[in-house]
Amino acid sequence: MQNSGFFRSAQRWVSRTPERALNQAYEAAQMIKAIEREYFSGNPISPRYGNYGDSAIAYFQSELKKYLNLIKVRMAVFRASRSVVRVTDPRMTEVQLPMAGADDLAVSVIDQQAMVFRKLQLIDEVLARYANLDTNPERVITLANGANGSLEPAPSAQVLRSRADQVREDQLLTGPNGAIAASSPPADGTRAAGLSDRVNVLPRSILRTVDRIRQDLDPNAEQEVIKEFRNSKAKTTAAIRFVLLLVIVPLLTQQFTKAFIVGPIVDRVRAGGEEVEVFLNPEMEEEALHELQQFEERLRFEVLIGKVPALSELNIEERVRDKAAEVEEEYRDRSASAVKNVFSDILAAIAFALLLIYRKQDVANIKAFMDEIVYGLSDSAKAFIIILFTDTFVGFHSPHGWEILLEGLSRHLGLPANRDFIFLFIATFPVILDTIFKYWIFRYLNRISPSAVATYKNMNE
Repeated sequence: MQNSGFFRSAQRWVSRTPERALNQAYEAAQMIKAIEREYFSGNPISPRYGNYGDSAIAYFQSELKKYLNLIKVRMAVFRASRSVVRVTDPRMTEVQLPMAGADDLAVSVIDQQAMVFRKLQLIDEVLARYANLDTNPERVITLANGANGSLEPAPSAQVLRSRADQVREDQLLTGPNGAIAASSPPADGTRAAGLSDRVNVLPRSILRTVDRIRQDLDPNAEQEVIKEFRNSKAKTTAAIRFVLLLVIVPLLTQQFTKAFIVGPIVDRVRAGGEEVEVFLNPEMEEEALHELQQFEERLRFEVLIGKVPALSELNIEERVRDKAAEVEEEYRDRSASAVKNVFSDILAAIAFALLLIYRKQDVANIKAFMDEIVYGLSDSAKAFIIILFTDTFVGFHSPHGWEILLEGLSRHLGLPANRDFIFLFIATFPVILDTIFKYWIFRYLNRISPSAVATYKNMNE
């Protein structure tokens, strides 16, 4: 009876797969329409239709991408399952609706197939609306009124800008020698004249100070500060939530697959084969022999000192045999656990990669969040972090840490700890990391924050 109930439940679940997938896609389309109505006045979710900051736009675009991906996935399930399972029941559906001016409910008959067509129409409308729409246009800074050199930013209402935004703006506006960069190189005959026309009369720092005073005197400055704070809070929350997802999802995937998917399969395969090896590598066998030898020597020593009653050779051999059976069972479980770790780690890596592939907007949010944190640090803090990382991974004491990590990884995967490979890895990989660190400092950090490089050199010396 239990099996028949299970099969009926499974059949019911399979038969409702198209309807369930369609409802989930329809709900995602409704969420997109709700965001459009509430925040973009019914227009598409795009920076050109909303007066929001970069962090708010990034949040809306991440939500849009999430719901669009959900719609595509669930519609793929709907199309794949409707060829096998009947989508709708030709019967009618009775729905109780409140009557106007009456206390009771009236029964309304709705054609279920018409409801499916209505949902498909809304889903197709949403997908068509965002089929060719660029949801992430680049915010460029245009140079207008070349005669007086005034700068007009792209239409984004950012009143308060962080230090990182100002640095990035300076890098966009100025070239290596401090001249204002044009979007396309001018002709040779007009190059000098074009540069002289675009150079500001006053330094940019003075203009920023005047702009900050103007913003402080603006009657809408308080609302802009609150809006910027909310945008920053949403951006920070989204970044931290995605970081937690990157940590928690692979761990849960590894533990869940090892306990409920990979584990039972490996246990069944190893239990069914009589000639399955107990030890995956000779190193595990040596550890088992050493443990058994220590047990026998300890037992004989305790007999000699009188800690345990005198035992005959037959009794000692019997205890050693029991201990050997325990050691065999222990190392059999260790070997099975190592095999489970290999497959579960692969599945966890796949889950991590899928998060990075399908949540690219969240990855961009994390990158922007980290940029703001790094740019907000002082030069001493930047130099301290660089020295900490370099000394940890490529410093004098780093080979011991790499050796422990590699041995632990080998034990986790059931591989023998190859000393030659470990020493070769330690001799090459930290050197490569050190080269990358030095190139990054020379190529990027020296251009972005020269004072931090000077502080790093002084602290390193």
